[in-house]
Amino acid sequence: MSNNNKNGNFEKPFHQYQKAAENGDEKAMFNLAEYYKNGEGTKKDLEKAFYWYHKGAENGDKKAMFNLANCYSNGKGTENNLEKAFDWYQKAAENGYKEAMFILAICYQNRKGTEKNLEKAFNWYQKAAENGNKKAMYNLANYYQNGKGTEKDLEKAFYWFQKAAENGYKQAMFNLAIYYQDGKGTEKNLEKAFNWYQKAAENGNKKAMYNLANYYQNGKGTEKDLEKAFYWFQKAAENGYKEAMFNLAIYYQNGKGTEKNLEKSFHWYQKSAERNHISALNNLASCYYNGKGTEKNIEKAFDLKEFRKSLLLGINKQQKMVLKEAMNYLANCYKNGEGTKKDLEKAFYWYHKGAENGNKKAMYNLANYYQNGKGTEKDLEKAFYWYQKAVENGYKEAMINLAICYYNGKGTEKNLEKAFDLYQKVAENEDKEAMFCLAICYHYGKGTEKNLEKAFYLFQKAVENGYKEAMFNLAIYYQDGKGTEKNIEKAFDLYQKAAENGYKEAMFNLAIYYQDGKGTEKNLEKAFNWYQKAAGNGDKEAMFSLASCYYNGKGTEKNIEKAFDLYQKAAENEHKGAMFNLANCYQKGEGTEKNLEKSFHWYQESAERNHISAMNNLAICYYCGKGTEKNIEKTFYWYQKAAENSDKKAMFNLAICYKNGHGTEKKLEKAFYWHQKATEGNVIRPNAELCNECKQPYIVYRWCKQCNSKRFQQDFSKWTSKNEFIDKFIQDAQLNAKNSYEVLQWIPYNKLSNIVDYDKGGFSKIHKAIWSDGPIDSWNFDEQRWNRWSFQTVGYEVILKTLNDSSNLNSIFLDEWKYHYNCQKKSFSKLIQFFGITQNPHNLNYMIVMSYAKKGNLRKCLSDIIKFKWQDKLKLLKKIILGLKVIHESNLIHGDLHDGNILMSDDQNDLFIIDLGLCKPVSYLQDSDKKVNEIYGVLPYMAPEIFRNKPYTPASDIYSFSMIMWEFTSGVSPFNHKAHDLQLRLSICKDLMEKCWDSNPSNRPTITELEYKISEWTRCINEYYSVNRNEIYEFLVCDDNKLESDMFEFVKANNALLQEQTNIPIMQSHSQACYTSRRFAESSKCLDYMI
Repeated sequence: MSNNNKNGNFEKPFHQYQKAAENGDEKAMFNLAEYYKNGEGTKKDLEKAFYWYHKGAENGDKKAMFNLANCYSNGKGTENNLEKAFDWYQKAAENGYKEAMFILAICYQNRKGTEKNLEKAFNWYQKAAENGNKKAMYNLANYYQNGKGTEKDLEKAFYWFQKAAENGYKQAMFNLAIYYQDGKGTEKNLEKAFNWYQKAAENGNKKAMYNLANYYQNGKGTEKDLEKAFYWFQKAAENGYKEAMFNLAIYYQNGKGTEKNLEKSFHWYQKSAERNHISALNNLASCYYNGKGTEKNIEKAFDLKEFRKSLLLGINKQQKMVLKEAMNYLANCYKNGEGTKKDLEKAFYWYHKGAENGNKKAMYNLANYYQNGKGTEKDLEKAFYWYQKAVENGYKEAMINLAICYYNGKGTEKNLEKAFDLYQKVAENEDKEAMFCLAICYHYGKGTEKNLEKAFYLFQKAVENGYKEAMFNLAIYYQDGKGTEKNIEKAFDLYQKAAENGYKEAMFNLAIYYQDGKGTEKNLEKAFNWYQKAAGNGDKEAMFSLASCYYNGKGTEKNIEKAFDLYQKAAENEHKGAMFNLANCYQKGEGTEKNLEKSFHWYQESAERNHISAMNNLAICYYCGKGTEKNIEKTFYWYQKAAENSDKKAMFNLAICYKNGHGTEKKLEKAFYWHQKATEGNVIRPNAELCNECKQPYIVYRWCKQCNSKRFQQDFSKWTSKNEFIDKFIQDAQLNAKNSYEVLQWIPYNKLSNIVDYDKGGFSKIHKAIWSDGPIDSWNFDEQRWNRWSFQTVGYEVILKTLNDSSNLNSIFLDEWKYHYNCQKKSFSKLIQFFGITQNPHNLNYMIVMSYAKKGNLRKCLSDIIKFKWQDKLKLLKKIILGLKVIHESNLIHGDLHDGNILMSDDQNDLFIIDLGLCKPVSYLQDSDKKVNEIYGVLPYMAPEIFRNKPYTPASDIYSFSMIMWEFTSGVSPFNHKAHDLQLRLSICKDLMEKCWDSNPSNRPTITELEYKISEWTRCINEYYSVNRNEIYEFLVCDDNKLESDMFEFVKANNALLQEQTNIPIMQSHSQACYTSRRFAESSKCLDYMI
């Protein structure tokens, strides 16, 4: 239009448009309609405006089409007609009028003048958006977001929200911020989310104001700024946003981002509560109850009658929400006695009502009441049920309780995986207790794989959040180098912090650090101080240590009376060491009057709790009749218990009992055994006895080598084996014997009776017999004869091993027994005892006389061994290792180690290696000139290199040991469900060795490395069982992460191997499975070719 129009001079152009319109000018028609519509240059006339819009539209003017559609849509200048409005919107849109495109999309979306069609609505929004319509951009983004009229596509939704926001559309700014916040359709970017919340807030979006405040509050996408957070909460609250009102009230209440103002806090709680904000309702009640920001008014806070009326009246949805929260609040009032008398039964009732009506806090509280038996009977199943319901309703605080139920199997089946998942979810919300529990899961590998690094990280996070129990555990991790590098100084600092926070176990450990100077300077006074604090908190270990400080005057003045009192307190708290020391005090009259009866009592209490020294002292009490009646049988019993637990003094005393028949039958063999056990390693020796003949001290137990050698030599003329090699072998052994265990004898066949077949080996027959004399023990000076191990008239049970075709044996034939004898001398109780040689007069074959193990070989005992605890299994494995170690350190190789060549003692505490028939020196086997093509052994135990014609090495024995270890974990002999044929040999070389042990001999561990590994496993598992006997969270299990991991893998292997064997009963062998040594020659070339 011309400037005349802008100056209000509309009459002239009106007449010009009128003439032009009447002459068919469509643009003039549109302008004339506009003049009639707006009353410009003429009187306002909507009918005429409609008429000329219609004329212009019919003549093809798209603006006229759009305005004509508006007239039909709004009933201006004509009757309302949505169908005709739709038709003209469509024509205008199809003619490229972009405003019509947007309106047409709305028509399709909302079924205005046409059928609803979201696909067509989507298409027209898209066209309008592409033509720059920002509202269309926004709506198009929503269509992509919700999958309306097209496939869901968050990337395209993000694109169009961004376009709309950049074009100034306020709501799009808010949505774009959410997309950046949640990483929807784009990468997560909190800085950009913050920027768009800010723009939307500045444009008046109250939700954006609220979210912007939260960003400032939490430092998300920007620096933390409580003043700005307060500002935007206030802006949102003033714009009627109830969540912002609630937060604004909290800011005024706590003085966050503004000065504390309880009156304003009350005002905004009230505003928010009026809009049915449940938490605001509770806080408002609290304001009334405590008189904060308003006058104190218990009636308004409590108002029991009003709550009851509400329960009876019909209420709407919003009122129900308020009521549910009111039920929980009412229960809290009864629970705490606030505004009414404390009543746990009524509290339980209202928690139950609230829970049944869907209040998640009430569900949680109700679960707690069931768990603890408050206001109702204890019911763990119902506690679990309501914890679960609370979690399902989004109450995060209940998650950790539900996790504990799953972890401990309380009210439900134990499910460590579910417990772990719940701990993890709660820990993600920075819950310190959940972090601690999650760390426990990672530490033990419960519900997840064991991961000490993650456990360390979570303990550390829990500590940073102030969880004092985690300080103690984190200290242990630093102390032992678990999941992190070992750092004693940090361990000390954490023990100190935990101790200062009242954690009694930390007080005890801190005292130890001061006592030993670990991570700090040694300070006995501070050690004493912390022992005292820990003891004051009921720590029995601290009581014991504190008593020792007083007893020895460490860190304080010596005070035997106080030591006695503390030993007594610790003893009354089940501390077995304190019981022992208390018994000593009563025995010696230290810190109290001497009282042998009380001394006996406490020795007995301590011994029954497996205190080893107490067992020995208790035996002495029974022997001497101190504080109790004299009882030799009980003396023997307690010496035996202490000896079996490695008490050296008790071993000596037990040996004396067996020697003299005190409290048991006289058994010289057992006397010798326990005496030798006591002197192993030369740890302690008894007072030296003198030989009655030469008056020189015995070197070992009742044995004078000098005198006994003469006696043996004097008897050489009285016997002969009729074989010079055997005679020399026996005579040399007798002349050089340092104790009775090293004596060999020629045993006349007529001294053997009750000879029966017992077993059959790969190369010989085995018989059982009674030896009337029995092995030599010592010289009887009174009767001038040998004391022997024969038991009165019964004789001594032995095993006879026939040496086939041995009537004319040579020195080489005796090598096996020379090797056995030399190893026997080096190690008491590691190999079966070799007593001597006899000869069968019927076939002239020589026979080896050996000790008889009643339990038989390992193969026969497997069904028992599999039931042993792991500490007992490992102890037996170590016995085998120690026996094999003797052989290897003698520069020998066994060459035929398997479960049939290992015997078990009567008490199942000892194992003995036998059959060194294939035993050879290492140097001999490495000599290529002496190699033979024949291979001997029991197939499943033979190392793969043997079948490749490689020589035996110590590593070959290690492979055989690995098979025995497998038996210990599975309870069956290796490959007992397969025939021992060529195919099995191939599977040993490939499959089994890949799983069980390295097929390359040089990669196998040495016997020394094996001994160390098994010893460490034994130590670790003993501590593990001890620490975890009561399911208590303690972590002093193992100070080596790899070792601890190995130990748990070893235990898990037992279950896995048993599972593999479930379809085959124990000891049900394949018909062709052979477990005796035999020769392999004919197929070795074929095997080598196939390998």
